[in-house]
Amino acid sequence: MIRAVILPTVALSFLYRLFCRVIDALSLQRMEGVAKDAEILVLRHQLAVLRRQVGKARFSWSDRAFIATQARLVPRERWASFLVAPESILRWHRALVRRHWIYPRQNPGRPPLPEETVTLIVRLAKENPRWGYLRIVGELKKLGVTVSKGSVANVLKYHDLPPAPRREGPTWAEFLRAQAKGILATDFFSVDTVCLRRYYVLFVIEAERRVVHLLGVTTNPNNPWVTQVARNFAAGLEDGDRRFRFLVRDRDTKFTSSFDTVFASIGIEAIKTPVRSPRANAYAERFVRTVREECLDHLLIFSRRHLESVLAEYVRHYNRARPHRGLHLDPPQPVDAGDRSGVVRRRDVLGGLIHEYELAA
Repeated sequence: MIRAVILPTVALSFLYRLFCRVIDALSLQRMEGVAKDAEILVLRHQLAVLRRQVGKARFSWSDRAFIATQARLVPRERWASFLVAPESILRWHRALVRRHWIYPRQNPGRPPLPEETVTLIVRLAKENPRWGYLRIVGELKKLGVTVSKGSVANVLKYHDLPPAPRREGPTWAEFLRAQAKGILATDFFSVDTVCLRRYYVLFVIEAERRVVHLLGVTTNPNNPWVTQVARNFAAGLEDGDRRFRFLVRDRDTKFTSSFDTVFASIGIEAIKTPVRSPRANAYAERFVRTVREECLDHLLIFSRRHLESVLAEYVRHYNRARPHRGLHLDPPQPVDAGDRSGVVRRRDVLGGLIHEYELAA
């Protein structure tokens, strides 16, 4: 058994209250009998009023110590002026004895996280308020720190950091899951500049590893432009000796027959999704949502060159650094981190809109 240590603040509070009451007692000695009796009557009446208004008074440890000390100086028949009963004073004493002689408590369960890990979790959560628990777990995995989603949630709850809004993506079709290795998906999305000029962005995403390829940006996605960017991408696939079987796209009129012909020339068959079925092209639709929520919704675009620069930097971050739930929180194109030791270094992307973390060499 060990002896509990009395907190210094409790002792100081008790001494302060005792000093104040000693001063009050000295001042009462100088009062005349009539004035003293009148003051006692007023205090009793005020106490009766408070009893009618307050259900249960709350006392600190210093309050309890002072009342228990003064109770010895007041006759028992006059204890009715106290807010507590004699049983309460005895109960306080029993609680004090329990706190004085106790066994050391041993918290069962898993050992706590290291302090540096807790500090890192809080840092990531504060610097990236839109990151959820799994995103933080993925970033820590890249830094060589293994924690669970529940541990991250407990740390943030302890530090009064609320969870990020849940962003649930659409479910994948069975066909896409079974054939993901040989599937590409493509789609357009539009971006309006500060001058209200609209640009159309065409991209392709690999279903298996979620690698995104930015094909081009234009204000007029006509047949010649769409066909040319398709030829450029098809040539890159042939040069890299990469084989795919299907290209999933919606029924947008911007996708012309010549666009499908270009991919058919290298053995890729274009598959059109059903009408009004965005989930059939789930990979592309999810990337559009991600690039808007994490990038475009927080920036003002001024020109085509500015948009191309922003998208190129974000696509690099998306492919090489951003953890992906469908890939067990690995990036689409993971980079070997080498030695898992050193100081955690932050790299700002898009002027600090997005942060990347890595171990300094």
